[in-house]
Amino acid sequence: MSTVRVGHTATLLRSGKVLVVSGANAPCEIYNPSLGVWTTTGSLNIPRSGHTATLLPDGKVLVVGGYGSSLLTGPIYPMSELYDPATGLWTTNAARTSYLAGHTATLLPNGKVLVVFGYRKTMGQTVDGTALYDSASGTWKSTQGPNIGRYFYTATLLPNGKVLIAGGDSDSFGELDSAEIYDPSSGIWTTISSMTAVREGHTATLLPNGRVLIAGGGGLAPTNSAELYDIGLGISPSWQPQMVFPSSLTIGTNLSCIGFHLRGISEAAGGNSQNAASDHPIVQIRSVESQQTIFLPATNWSATSFKSDALFNFPPGYALATVFVNGIPGSSAILNITSSVPTAPVILAAKKLVNGSFQFAFTNSPGDVFGALATTNPALPLSNWTALSGVTEVSPGQFQFSDSPSTNSKRFYRVRSL
Repeated sequence: MSTVRVGHTATLLRSGKVLVVSGANAPCEIYNPSLGVWTTTGSLNIPRSGHTATLLPDGKVLVVGGYGSSLLTGPIYPMSELYDPATGLWTTNAARTSYLAGHTATLLPNGKVLVVFGYRKTMGQTVDGTALYDSASGTWKSTQGPNIGRYFYTATLLPNGKVLIAGGDSDSFGELDSAEIYDPSSGIWTTISSMTAVREGHTATLLPNGRVLIAGGGGLAPTNSAELYDIGLGISPSWQPQMVFPSSLTIGTNLSCIGFHLRGISEAAGGNSQNAASDHPIVQIRSVESQQTIFLPATNWSATSFKSDALFNFPPGYALATVFVNGIPGSSAILNITSSVPTAPVILAAKKLVNGSFQFAFTNSPGDVFGALATTNPALPLSNWTALSGVTEVSPGQFQFSDSPSTNSKRFYRVRSL
């Protein structure tokens, strides 16, 4: 990298490149794995360390909290920022009222980001609270916090869409062995059984069988112990659907698999004449890197076979694939989600919208990531063209972007693969 750094984050972008963010006063950088080179990109409005970085469904990156110029003594900043890979620029997002460090940020299946507060270092106290960031509207909303405020804990998105937080430290109770579950559908935290040991600075890993492996930690008394959390669905293994997944899946293609119990042996709900049998499978795809989660509905299925809609608008990289029937999950498998090689764009339409903007539509390889550039003088080098806010894949292989010219002068456009 161009400089030493500590307390930074590294985020796998939808383009397959890696965004490394700050670490005190260090600049932000992009790593290109196909070339093996680093390039600098737009700088944060406020350099920070110990923050969180979350890849959003639209491909932007949300950075929240962290320390200022020094990881140990610098102030903690309240505002969040958004990085747009299409322009390489950061914009300050709606400010949070709490100064956060030692917090977590979890992308929920509904596209919102759950930020569970950590502590105020400058005031030396735990911050009790939780906030939800709506990536669709770009707004924050405060919500009920956990029963015990904590920092340096772990947060794990479970297969059922709930979030497990475990361990950490607290001003009132010290190192913790307690754990809680957040339910996005109700916004309520529920205390569950405690871990077998107090843990701070530990790790939590979701396993393919749906359990969570919690290991190490311990703060002043580090431990090499580990334990498993079982989500506890209370199902018999004989009820679980089983599916043989391929090793990879290309964005824009259908998932085709074979298995058994794919029509289920139970019902989603039952009672006299009001039985509700859900006799078709659905596959959950969850990015290992970003936790982005989507469901692939079946277009054709039987008790032993499954074919889905085409996968699109999903980041490449490794993902956990899980089949559900009647709400009962089978064991997960690792899929390598790949994207096609981009081709020359084919313009479908160009039109002026009622608000005066111009909208362009084109086709290309499904799942690729594009940026758009605009200028009034095509003779200028590309570095002098204006980067627009991004290109959206509205359906597999169908892309569009828009521009709002500030003058009536002629505008020229270019599309590039990022």
